[in-house]
Amino acid sequence: MLITPTFGSVEGAYLELLRLATEQHEYHIDARGNEAREVIGVTFRLSDARQRLPFLAQRKANPVFQFAEALWYLAGHRDLEMIGYYAPSMRSSSIDGVHLSGSAYGYTLFNPAGSDTMSPFDRVLELLQTEKDSKRGYLPVFSAAELAVRDNPDVACLAGLHLLPREGRLHMVCHMRANDLDCGLLSDVFSFTMIHEFAAIQLGLELGTYTHTIGSAHVNDRNADRVKRVLAEADNRPAPTTFLFPAMPESTTKATVQHVLEHEEALRTNQLRYSARHIAGLGLHPYWQQVVLLFELYRQIRHEQTEAVDPDILAALDPGLRWLAGHRWPACAAAVDGGAQ
Repeated sequence: MLITPTFGSVEGAYLELLRLATEQHEYHIDARGNEAREVIGVTFRLSDARQRLPFLAQRKANPVFQFAEALWYLAGHRDLEMIGYYAPSMRSSSIDGVHLSGSAYGYTLFNPAGSDTMSPFDRVLELLQTEKDSKRGYLPVFSAAELAVRDNPDVACLAGLHLLPREGRLHMVCHMRANDLDCGLLSDVFSFTMIHEFAAIQLGLELGTYTHTIGSAHVNDRNADRVKRVLAEADNRPAPTTFLFPAMPESTTKATVQHVLEHEEALRTNQLRYSARHIAGLGLHPYWQQVVLLFELYRQIRHEQTEAVDPDILAALDPGLRWLAGHRWPACAAAVDGGAQ
């Protein structure tokens, strides 16, 4: 019997894929000037789709960008202004300097296509609410039309997302045409499992497993040194650093996403400065307060260029997010020792 490798968190899958591509790669490729080691046809499953962040000091995962990108998708946006603030490198993928195309997955998923009055996401939810054990809940993203654009700098890596309700749980299978295992994989799994959990809430189902399939799984040569450091850390640490990621509140709707993004915009554009006490009084669920805390933390780093962020903001963060911030940004270094269990 063929069994998909299953992991309790994205960190375990990430480490195994790095080992596979660096130690047992099938090909050394050079696609558009990006030399990489590649394995073709890779699949893994997460038994707990909420455990979507790695806690590896050498990797320095960026929880601010992870949430920003997930919200950008959930809101159906494609503007470069927002996502380029958190990831300036994405600006090079824009054809017009204003919008992203292929990589703006949320724009494809959450906006009506053509003459339709409903988004593909809403169409699939409507189907799954009425058809038990459906196999048709597929959300295509990659379009053949993208290949018709000469020298297209932004062809979708995501082929599609497949939602499968079974016995009271919503499972999801993600199909990627390609994945950069060191960079793109972590961001993709974070965002897609957020979409997965959001869909489960809208359908009134428990969160099921998340399965990730990749056509071209690769590690770029330019990231080889970091990959070695990450794997050395994982091999030599006495035990993994672990934090449990909380459940998205069942009250979450599209209006919730818009509400959080209103605060994100005010902080990104430096119109407001929030204290931890102010954020606690915004009327948001504590889960979403954590996201606003991260956006305020990043506002201080970007706009105030402070040597140390507001300690009350750090103290209000969940231990796992505080640990990640402390390892990512020197201004948050006071948080490094906080709360691993």
